[in-house]
Amino acid sequence: MNINEATKAKALVHAKEQAPRESVGLAYIVKGRERYFPCKNQAEEPELHFCLDPSDYLKCEQQGEIVAVIHSHPTAKPIPSEADKVACERNNLPWFIVNPNTEEWGYYEPSGFKLPYVGRQWAHGIVDCYALWKDWYKGELNIEMSEYNREDNWWNKGENLYLDNFKNEGMREVKVEEIQYADIILMNIESPVPNHAAIYLGENIILHHVTNRLSSRDVYKRGGYYYKMTAKVLRHESR
Repeated sequence: MNINEATKAKALVHAKEQAPRESVGLAYIVKGRERYFPCKNQAEEPELHFCLDPSDYLKCEQQGEIVAVIHSHPTAKPIPSEADKVACERNNLPWFIVNPNTEEWGYYEPSGFKLPYVGRQWAHGIVDCYALWKDWYKGELNIEMSEYNREDNWWNKGENLYLDNFKNEGMREVKVEEIQYADIILMNIESPVPNHAAIYLGENIILHHVTNRLSSRDVYKRGGYYYKMTAKVLRHESR
């Protein structure tokens, strides 16, 4: 897919205005003409990534048909990151990337990209502990988990992602002493509410993705750090 030069020019101006923050906008069609809709970047660290304001997406969608996402890489080449690829697959739209300094453009479109379970780079709301839970359950158990919009640092903003929604996802609480393969361990990591989820793989091993680290397998045993941080253990109704 291509977008026209007028759209690119407006997106580039927007990217330059927002630098060193990442800009984000949408290309859309209204009355047979392509236009650019600048959006707000809600990320808490906008210099590192973007989080498109859902209300902007809705406003654009009400005006016309959205055909592409456009965002900037102010300090990097316009090559899609792992998080970009995951998000692109999720919204099923082509993505254009521009560096506002070099004015170079990059492109990526949905192609079935999937991340490995171990070694994922962190990007909250896209590639995080819940995304790993969701992907692992789908890939290993063929269980579909719902997607939830989640802002950075939601656990300190009065939100309670896991406790508010786990029953709706067919999960029930079990005792930590009864933990078994594929159970989900909710933890409080420097948080007033459970803000971290790990998958129990058996034999005292968990698979999880800690903030600003690569996803990994780690030891989980009585007396250890993650055991002490445990708030609840959940099991899916199918198991």
